[in-house]
Amino acid sequence: MTNERSHIQQLDFSDVKGIDAGLKYIDDEIAFADNIRSVSALQDVFSVNFFALVFCLNGELSLRLNSTPFTIKRFDGLFVDAKSVVSDIAHDDRFECKIIGICNGVGLSFINRSLFNAFLSMKEHPVVHFNAQEMHLFGKYYELALFKMEHRELARGKESMMNLLRAYLLDLIAGLDHVLDHKKDHRMMRQGDKIFRKFVLMLAHNDDRLRSVSEFAERLCVSPKYLSSLCLQHASMTAGALITQSTIAAIKQQLLYSELSIKEIALQMGFDNLSFFGKYVKKHLGMSPNKFRQANNYGH
Repeated sequence: MTNERSHIQQLDFSDVKGIDAGLKYIDDEIAFADNIRSVSALQDVFSVNFFALVFCLNGELSLRLNSTPFTIKRFDGLFVDAKSVVSDIAHDDRFECKIIGICNGVGLSFINRSLFNAFLSMKEHPVVHFNAQEMHLFGKYYELALFKMEHRELARGKESMMNLLRAYLLDLIAGLDHVLDHKKDHRMMRQGDKIFRKFVLMLAHNDDRLRSVSEFAERLCVSPKYLSSLCLQHASMTAGALITQSTIAAIKQQLLYSELSIKEIALQMGFDNLSFFGKYVKKHLGMSPNKFRQANNYGH
């Protein structure tokens, strides 16, 4: 955890490993927990640098999210967007919850229009209420995730967890359709929202493997500067950082789960020069493609 000049504590995804109470599973992309008490032991104000979904099973939790007060009760869900500032956490003795944390880089490979619209709605209305059947379904997903973790021989590690997350999000979006305000017509979205959504969808399905802000901006018919300003506004990251994040996520998927050679992955990802691909991977993952595979027990 790092402190900035503003003295707001930064809670990064890697810091979650240090929150022992209630932490059921964590890798470098997803975390599952069922206890928020240790989180409330942090400083009074902190910024969350990842996405989090909190489902209240019992009791009551109150907090401020970007200075706005919220209270969640039984069968409520709370969406905490990346870069949100959290403060004044308080809960009663009966409070029980399930928490899912998602690293910023996860999701671009399977995001779609409905998922983007749901996240956009949840940013504006972070507390939603589910019925008992929907909450029961989400609880079953959570139990299945824990079962997979306890019986690793029945699962394929991160790939299996990512597939479970995909299914979970699809059902979550289906459940959100009747609780979020979707009465606003798509055409009523602000132009900046539309452009950012198009950019995110392009990242999710970047078959051409574009890696420069100018290439994306040209296809979106905007300036690189304007595209980056939209990204900072919506995701608190520059367009270049989001492109790099998406590219690295795709490279990791290929290195971990495909049987392609390093050279074949480089070509598929749009790197004509194998040496440049190796340097790019080492810069962002801290090791060469081959060492990354070895460190993650590839092929075993």
